[in-house]
Formats: sequence, structure tokens, C-alpha cells
Amino acid sequence: MRQAAYQAGLASPENSEQLIIALEPEAASIYCRKLRLHQMIELSGKATVNGYSASDTVGAGFAQAKEHIRRNRQSRTFLVENVIGEIWSELEEGDKYVVVDSGGGTVDLTVHQIRLPEGHLKELYKATGGPYGSLGVDYEFEKLLCKIFGEDFIEQFKIKRPAAWVDLMIAFESRKRAAAPDRTNPLNITLPFSFIDYYKKFRGHSVEHALRKSNVDFVKWSSQGMLRMSPDAMNALFKPTIDSIIEHLRDLFQKPEVSTVKFLFLVGGFAEAPLLQQAVQAAFGDKCRIIIPQDVGLTILKGAVLFGLDPAVIKVRRSPLTYGVGVLNRYVEGKHPPEKLLVKDGTRWCTDVFDKFISADQSVALGELVKRSYTPAKPSQLVIIINIYSAEHDAVSFITDPGVKKCGTLRLDLTGTGGPAVPARREIQTLMQFGDTEIKAMAIDVATSKSVKVGIDFLNY
Repeated sequence: MRQAAYQAGLASPENSEQLIIALEPEAASIYCRKLRLHQMIELSGKATVNGYSASDTVGAGFAQAKEHIRRNRQSRTFLVENVIGEIWSELEEGDKYVVVDSGGGTVDLTVHQIRLPEGHLKELYKATGGPYGSLGVDYEFEKLLCKIFGEDFIEQFKIKRPAAWVDLMIAFESRKRAAAPDRTNPLNITLPFSFIDYYKKFRGHSVEHALRKSNVDFVKWSSQGMLRMSPDAMNALFKPTIDSIIEHLRDLFQKPEVSTVKFLFLVGGFAEAPLLQQAVQAAFGDKCRIIIPQDVGLTILKGAVLFGLDPAVIKVRRSPLTYGVGVLNRYVEGKHPPEKLLVKDGTRWCTDVFDKFISADQSVALGELVKRSYTPAKPSQLVIIINIYSAEHDAVSFITDPGVKKCGTLRLDLTGTGGPAVPARREIQTLMQFGDTEIKAMAIDVATSKSVKVGIDFLNY
């Protein structure tokens, strides 16, 4: 991301501090806790209020919900302006909340805990992304088309008429947004002319004939040249993706650190889907309060701006991986495997030892540093290159263990740090910072107290 931003001219390597990278789930979380009560819709009102039950609010979608707020300011199904203050006022020290960020490609979950008095956030559970975004619904639609018109035709159509394929998916997108749990009238999807034309050339019969012949009875052909889908057919396209999201959330709620969550914020583009809202409400409405910001698609953008104004707002993060470097240690008989033995100048060394900087899922405070000292193998050496390795689990002894990957390099540039008084055995102290949104490194030549240029590269691995 940083390299891409430099290439695009957003910032420059010389003024690297001008660019701060925000993590999407964190940005969503920061924005949600700033919400004023009139800026959100609450789905978990338990009782029917003024003849308007919580489940109605989900199915009817945003327009009706907003209209209802306007008409009836006293409603308790929604938190509205005349209820005092922000959602913040309802959160106490130690309270936890989940942010579910559902976009096009993935769904990310983050659990944060409030730390008073300043209201800093502590990440309790690392953000986990599953491939359960709204693209899954598009994929189901494509599978349906393959079932009706044949996979061989759809594949050829995508290759030969790519622009028409994009038009078809755009037409589907707008109908996808009209899907709702209580919808009764069918949804019409316009087929591009070139689809109808190419199909006739490819198969020798009409699209209408294909629909009649296929055993898909909930998709019909309308005389205006459209696919007519029943609401149930459209809802069935959402089902696999929504089921995966609910399953993903169920797993999360099993974890001890999530047992007493007070709020669940549903954000991201896919959160606008009434079918997803209803499913989340039905599954978790009795466990916590479910809230959707009204400008749900802009939540992350606005949260990123707030994060840029105060990057120290998140005080504790969890490391997604175990990180470390490969080093030589003194060989210990019985402890180290014989194949790792290396004898150099009469000294017995154990090679490939994984020197752990930080463990997967470990809590790391903002600004927390991991210190290590390195010595150049030869006094005249001007560059030290240290390989950085990562693993998804914690039990790692050697860089050759299964699941350990080389993920980057640390390059210490010793030119210009020397001088007449440089000792024969130099010590370079490296400091690595893991609690920020990016891994940062700095280094000092201990003898001369001069700083050493450090480059950290995760791109070429």
C-alpha cells in the first residue's frame, strides 16, 4: 500500500510520515463509537412499539425506517435525536463491541474493548476475513445462468462479449439491491441484446426456448426481453453467502473474549442488504444490540479520517502472525537436532534457529518495541541483511518448520557509521515496532550511537 501510494504521488519516501495507513475494520470501529444516536438504525428493539415491530424495520429497509423516524420521534425501536448524547455515553469501562464489516469480497470481524477515561480502544480479537462478501451472490447468479444456458455458453460469452457480460452483471447488481425479505413482486433483469443474439448463434435456438427447456421453474422469460425472477429465487442466491457470514459470527460468539458483547455494528456496502440485516438480527438479536450507521457505505472512509486525526486512539492490537528471524545459537547436545550442527572455527553452532520477536495473537501495545542486537560477521562489512520469517501458529523452533515462510528482509546499512574508533566487534541494536498498523524498524550502532539506515521489505516475497 505504501509503495503504491508513493508511485501515485500521494506522498514521498522522503516524507514518509505524511502517509498513515488505516486498517479498515479499525476505521469502522472508530467511526461507530462516535455515532450520534440519530445517525443509526437499531435492529434489536425487542417489543413492538406503536404497532411497528423490530422485524418490520429490517424487512422494510432504510427508506421506511427513516420515514418512521421522521413521523414518530418518540419511537424506542430506534435511538433518535431526543435521546441524550452519543452511543458513547452508554459504553462503560471494559465494555466490548463487535464490528462486522461486510464488503464486496470479504467480511472482517473485529472485537474492541473500551478503556476509559480517554476512551481508547483495545483489540480483543484479531480481525478475521472470510471470503463471504456480496460477490458470493454474483457467483450464485452466474451458477444459475450456467444451469439455464449451459456452462460452455457462459464461458464463451464472457470471452467473446466481455462488455455485454459486464452490462448483464450491472443489471443484476441493481436488482440485487432491490431484494428484501418481504418482497412479493418479481425482479426483472434485462438481458443485453448481444446475449440473446449470441445465444441463438451458439445454440441454434432462442433464449426463451432455453428457459422453457431448463428445469429452473422460478426464472421465467418476460415478453420485454427480461429474465423474471421470483423473490424466492433471488433470496436463494443470497442464502449461501449469508449462511457463511452467520456461521462465521457464530464461531466468533463461541470465543470467551466475545461472550459479553454489548453492541454489534453492521457496516460496509453489503450491510445495506435487508436480507443480511434480517439474518443477523434473527441470529444474534437476543445476544446484543445490533446497530447500522445510516451512511453505512461511508463508515470506513469517515473512520479513516478520524484515525488520521488521532492515530493513537487504538492502544493495543493483536499480532496476526508470529514473526521472527533465523539465527545461529550455541549447539546444545540433546536439545538441538544433529542435522542442524555447524562447526566454525572450533565452535559448535545450531543453525536455522527461529528467534521469535512476537507471537500470533499476542497483544501488542502501541509503541511497544522488540530489541535485538546483531554483530556483522566481518568488521569491514557494510551491509547486514536479516531475513524475517512468519508463521500462523506460535509453536515454532526452526525456520525450516512446516508453515514457516520467509516474508521479508531487514537491511542494515552500516556505511557512514564507522570511524577511526570503531571496535573490531561492532554491535548493531535493532528496534522493531509491531503495535502500529505497519511494522517499523530502526537501528543504532551501539559503539558510536549513530543511527543505522534500515529498510524493511515485505513486497518481494
